[in-house]
Amino acid sequence: MKENALPKYDMSENPTHCCPRFKPAGWDQQELHFKNKQFVKAKTHSLFHISLDMGSVYSKTMKAIEEEKATSEDNFVVLSKEKSPWKTEHLFAVNKSIPGQEMVKLSGDYVTKVFNGPYKEMPKWDKELKSLVEKKGKIPKNNYFFYTTCPKCAKAYGENYVVGVAEFG
Repeated sequence: MKENALPKYDMSENPTHCCPRFKPAGWDQQELHFKNKQFVKAKTHSLFHISLDMGSVYSKTMKAIEEEKATSEDNFVVLSKEKSPWKTEHLFAVNKSIPGQEMVKLSGDYVTKVFNGPYKEMPKWDKELKSLVEKKGKIPKNNYFFYTTCPKCAKAYGENYVVGVAEFG
């Protein structure tokens, strides 16, 4: 995949009028290469790994991004990284700076893996990502997760796809 490119996030099928139905084709086993790729950084609070304010933080952040017309189907991903049982960091891909938002840039090489199942599988998925990187003969750095749908939409669709995005060196 070319520099700073992401697989397409097909938003065309959205019967819930909330999260589009995730189509995993094109997302599994992809190598991503970022060079100063821009993201809006947001943080959520958790209680023992259970988010307390993800819905409101996502809504507020997406509103700011949409007002600036700073995302598209070809540049949509939210990379989430749990920092502690109390806090998670979320990076929303954008194609320009957003006034009033904390901006970060990522550079590096990444590989993706699509998972499907309950969130309780996260520790297992984290290990699988590290193993995937090691099998490539690389050193694992950071693992992020892209929650493709909210819990209500995952239930409606009968699928809970989560894309692991592993940084390697």
